[in-house]
Amino acid sequence: MNNKKIGLVRGGLGGIGSAISQCSAADGFRVVGNYLVPGSEQTWLQAMREADFHDAHTTLGDVGDFDAMAGMVKKIVAGVGSVDVLVNCAGITRDSQFRKMSKQDWDSVININLNGAFNVTRHVIDAMVERGWGRIINISPVNGQKGQFGQVNYSAAKAGLHGFTKALAQEVIRHGVTVNSISPGYVSTDLVMAIRPEVREKIVAQIPAGRLAHPEEIGHMVAYLASDKAVFISGANMAVNGGQHMF
Repeated sequence: MNNKKIGLVRGGLGGIGSAISQCSAADGFRVVGNYLVPGSEQTWLQAMREADFHDAHTTLGDVGDFDAMAGMVKKIVAGVGSVDVLVNCAGITRDSQFRKMSKQDWDSVININLNGAFNVTRHVIDAMVERGWGRIINISPVNGQKGQFGQVNYSAAKAGLHGFTKALAQEVIRHGVTVNSISPGYVSTDLVMAIRPEVREKIVAQIPAGRLAHPEEIGHMVAYLASDKAVFISGANMAVNGGQHMF
């Protein structure tokens, strides 16, 4: 019988999500990585195996679809086990100035980034409460705290995750379930490293630490909040931004 706790990483195959998955696996969790694009899971599974994490799983599902997430969670419970830790990491951007922003770009970002957290969390929270142990960890980058030009939709969605975190934390902490958020700054994912060097240099110049975050630095913070060491931390936000934004 496998007694490892199970961690579901929503958006677990992305740059930050993959680091979260590997750090969680290194801490002894059985990791299930959620993804949207069929075929993308093979590279992730290979990377997990190469890192000697052989007990890793993937699950296909659109986090913007409430009913699809219900089916996905049922499939995980039946095939792997009940979800002990949920990391809401999936996110998209559709950037433009607000006066040029389409209703579709507003709706799609709100749906994936904010509604998606509800769509998955709603289907795992009851079982966590019944077992008396659970962890919800929401990834809400720095622009959800300070705002960003051209990202009204994204900043609004990620700011909403902070309210989601604080309110839900008050409801479930007495049942042994903690709810926290992590706010990464700019992280050296493939997406960020693809930015033109001169633009990336301007970004780094705004970070007092003088560099981008490493993906695993976000992963280590998730692993800590998912552990029993963080049992008395709930409703908190952990800023991992190299001093870029302090509040």
